[in-house]
Amino acid sequence: MESFEQGQLVVNKILSGLKSVIRGRDDTVALVVCGLIADGHVLLEDYPGSGKTTLCKTLGRLISQGQGVKDYIAPFRRIQFTPDLLPGDVLGVNIFEPRTGDFRFVYGPVFAHIVLADEINRTGPKVQAAFLECMAEKQVTIDSVTYPLDSLFFVVGTQNPLDVAGTHPLPSVQLDRFLLKIPMSYVDPKTEKEILENEEAIINNASNIDPVTSRLEVLDLQKLARSVKVHPSIQEAIVDIVQRTRSHPLIQFGASTRAALMLQRAIRSWALIEGRDYATEDDLVTLLPCVLLHRIKFHSGVKGLEVLRELSSEPIERMVNN
Repeated sequence: MESFEQGQLVVNKILSGLKSVIRGRDDTVALVVCGLIADGHVLLEDYPGSGKTTLCKTLGRLISQGQGVKDYIAPFRRIQFTPDLLPGDVLGVNIFEPRTGDFRFVYGPVFAHIVLADEINRTGPKVQAAFLECMAEKQVTIDSVTYPLDSLFFVVGTQNPLDVAGTHPLPSVQLDRFLLKIPMSYVDPKTEKEILENEEAIINNASNIDPVTSRLEVLDLQKLARSVKVHPSIQEAIVDIVQRTRSHPLIQFGASTRAALMLQRAIRSWALIEGRDYATEDDLVTLLPCVLLHRIKFHSGVKGLEVLRELSSEPIERMVNN
């Protein structure tokens, strides 16, 4: 991909394809695509029936695999996390073949381009921990043998904010693997009526939508995003905000250096979605809550968003004035 104009065309195709199926959630759709282009993973805090599975399936169908992809890599897979799930159910397992006397590795559902980790906090810590390596390293190790995942590996995790019974809250180290945590809400009445009126058309679009880009083009988009320019004043604001989280009296422990790197990566991706080869202060303001809130441990009863706005107001104002 030679230019930002070409990259913008591909981004617009992906966004248009998703919006033809997912109605009334343009911000959520854009943030999910931002996570994809930034080569990260996203966590949706959603309500049941919010369209998360449809969103992920559609994203998988919009990306053609092309040549050179192993036959065990699927475009999209959904993993329903349950209390009785085992690590092998997610990653894969070695099966003994009596006729040959050898073990054969059966690839798990994690071997896909787009993976929906549905209700990830329903399963136990052992399975959650098994997910760490593949999300961080794009590889799976079973019985001391490492199996690489595809270069295009994107996890969309979900957790239900309403029902806490029988759940295992994700530990900080697991949350840190998600580039963005995206809160979702109900659609407005007008959009909901539109969905009811166009139910059949939406279902047909979701089932029959054609690919609009290729795996290689998405990988090129990720490379293109890494070349987006970030002004030193924005980097200084990021550092200042992260430093302030470590000394605020309402915060138990603040954001890490990795959080600062993830924030810069996210705003670069968002700038590309907005059609620019440079980041702005608006990009930082937009992505700040989605990148940092789940990486900061607040004291009980503290409204995290309000605290984040308070401690970031001065660095952002100084950045704008510069």
